[in-house]
This record gives sequence, C-alpha cells and structure tokens, in this order.
Amino acid sequence: MKVLITGGAGFVGSNLADRLLARGDRVSVIDNFETARRDNLTANSNLTLVEGSIADPELVDRTFDEHRPEVVVHAAASYKDPDNWYGDAMTNVVGTVNVVRASERVGVGRLVYLQTALGYGLHPIEQPITLNHPLNPGGSSYAISKTAAEEYIFLSSLDYVSFRLANAYGPRNLSGPLPTFYYRLTNGKSVFVMDTRRDFIYVSDLVDVISLAVEGHGSRGAYHVSSGRDFSIKELFDATVKALNIRLDHEVEVRPRNPDDVATILLDPSKTEQDFDWQITTPLEVGVAATIDYYKTHGIEQTFTHLKPVGEKA
Repeated sequence: MKVLITGGAGFVGSNLADRLLARGDRVSVIDNFETARRDNLTANSNLTLVEGSIADPELVDRTFDEHRPEVVVHAAASYKDPDNWYGDAMTNVVGTVNVVRASERVGVGRLVYLQTALGYGLHPIEQPITLNHPLNPGGSSYAISKTAAEEYIFLSSLDYVSFRLANAYGPRNLSGPLPTFYYRLTNGKSVFVMDTRRDFIYVSDLVDVISLAVEGHGSRGAYHVSSGRDFSIKELFDATVKALNIRLDHEVEVRPRNPDDVATILLDPSKTEQDFDWQITTPLEVGVAATIDYYKTHGIEQTFTHLKPVGEKA
C-alpha cells in the first residue's frame, strides 16, 4: 500500500511510519521539522521524505502527483507557540485544505485525521465525553485551528476517519508533561504539576488503531482514541519518578490550572473499540517506563506545549 503521512517525522507520524514500513508498505512523508527530530526516521528503500510545509500548495500538489498515495494520514500540526495564531491557521487550516484538495484530485481512498479532544472546549458538559458532545474549541488557537480543519475534512468528498485523541505519550514525544518532567528532573530544575487530569494513551496503542484505519476498518466519521480512564498529572509525575528510580526530598508542588486549560479530558472510546475491535494494551506505568528509556538514550533538548506558560520557577 502507498501511504502518505503529513508530519511523518513527528512523534505519532514517525512511529506510524515505522509500523507501515515494517509490514512492507511504501511510505511518503511531508514534514517541515518545526517540532520533529531528524533521527525519528531511519533510511528505508520504501521511505521518501519531502521536506517542507503543507501550507505550501505547490509542494503538496507536487508530492501527491509524484507519489499518488492510496491513503493519507494527516498528522501534521502547528502547536508549539500558543500565540502564533497565523502559523496555526496556515498549517492547521490552510494546510489541511491543501491536503484535502490534493487527496480529492488524485483519488485518495481514505484520509485519516488526528484531531485534538480540546475541540470539545474547556468545560465539557459530560464525563466521559461522547461523540455526541458539541464542539466548542474556543480555548486555544490550537484547538480552534484543528477543529476548523476537521470541519473542512467533513465537508470533503473523501472517505475519512477523524480520530479525536486523548493525550498520547511515548518514545519521541516532545510535548506535554512527561518529557517536561524528565527534562527538569534530570537537569536539577524545580518541577511542579498542574491540578488537572488526562486520559493517556501509549503511542503503540494509538498506532495500532491508525493502522487499522489505514487498512480500511471503521466507517466515515469521527472516533475517540483513548484509554477510557483519566489520571491526575500527579499520578503521571509519580510514574516518572518511579521509572527514573529517584527519591525526592520533598513533595512536588501542585498548581491550579491555567484559564486556557481544561480540568479533565476523559473520552468514551466505546465506538472505536466496537468498530475496530481494538483496546489499549499498555498500562500507564509500563508506557512511562518505556518512554523514559527512550529519553535516556536520545536525550531531550526542548519540549513544546500549545498552552500559555504559567509562572515557572527557575
């Protein structure tokens, strides 16, 4: 199968590329390396890398014309600067339009989109959140632009699956609390945790269900990809400390959440479990330990977040 992955050098995209290449698929990747690492991809005769932005329509059209993908996994996203509204709109919205139009033009069989659960807003009206929950993405530029992109996909003629994701973590992840905890704990910096809860999913479990969608499982529409259980960020921190095998001389500070952050995001994955015959298999402590092993080997130079910064202590 010929698969094109936008953002294919990033966290989720590169893990998916590895899986598809291992089973013999031909994979094309578009990535501008704004938040990706070059060592995420390993040279392979079935792998083609196109360096550039999906916001560039000529690059997108040329790539689709040359590689004629049967399936597109749209994982590219701008998220590293919460005040870069222009960059978010260009990549997440205009870039998606470019990908959708090119997919329609060359007859792509399916588009798989990775969407944020923050599209449901900062104050969900139900827990767990079902697929009937209204979209209300006004809390951040990231959520607004990712949700607008999803609406353009819904408007298209494509066969699509939109996976609304819980908090994915694992090797190669450079965003969110886990890499931040690792970086600060191993560099002698102070650490705090936010008083929030999240539904965490390990990247291999996420790649399992994306691979099923690439194969044609599921029907046109939106799905949740999640564990169906939320954990406090403090629990994630404790698992990180345990994986590092260190002892702290004081209890970690717990800070109240930011106005642009949501107290908990707990998704109902029942439709995905049923339609894809899929469930998560990686417990949080196991996934955290594997992720920490990756960080120890590859190191972390910087981390990213779509949230506005809080007053961080040096």
